[in-house]
Amino acid sequence: MSEDSLRYDKMVEDALRGVVRDALTQTAEHGLFGEHHFYITFRTRFPGVRLPGHIMVRHPDEMTIVLQHQFWGLEVDENHFEVTLSFSGVSERLYVPFAAITGFADPSAKFGLQFQVEDEEEEFEDEDLPEEIPDGDLGDDTPADTSDEGGKVIALDAFRKK
Repeated sequence: MSEDSLRYDKMVEDALRGVVRDALTQTAEHGLFGEHHFYITFRTRFPGVRLPGHIMVRHPDEMTIVLQHQFWGLEVDENHFEVTLSFSGVSERLYVPFAAITGFADPSAKFGLQFQVEDEEEEFEDEDLPEEIPDGDLGDDTPADTSDEGGKVIALDAFRKK
């Protein structure tokens, strides 16, 4: 595409990222309503993403987080969100630019979005990863569900591009 043409595809994606931003802003201000919960998939190597090293080792390219029962300190601004989640019983702070998001879903509303992420990824070499990870350090990265309800498994295939 020539540089002098309008990038409608980028404009639409930016507008749809605004939907994610608005949903997270409302959640930060008022909490989750009813059965709403979010699956957010993002590129872990995208510039500006901040994750603890042991999480980066486990998810070197992309990861999905769930905002449902156990998340704290959700903060949202124009370009990113921050949230604290529990990984193997340890609270960890994540910083995610909206431009790093590749997918957003709210299964309770049967709503999902897929995004193309520009190839702005910084070079990330294997030597940037910790050399050794003590046994048991990686654990299960899924936030624990402390509700009295039974767990639900939701396939995200319905929200993925085919």
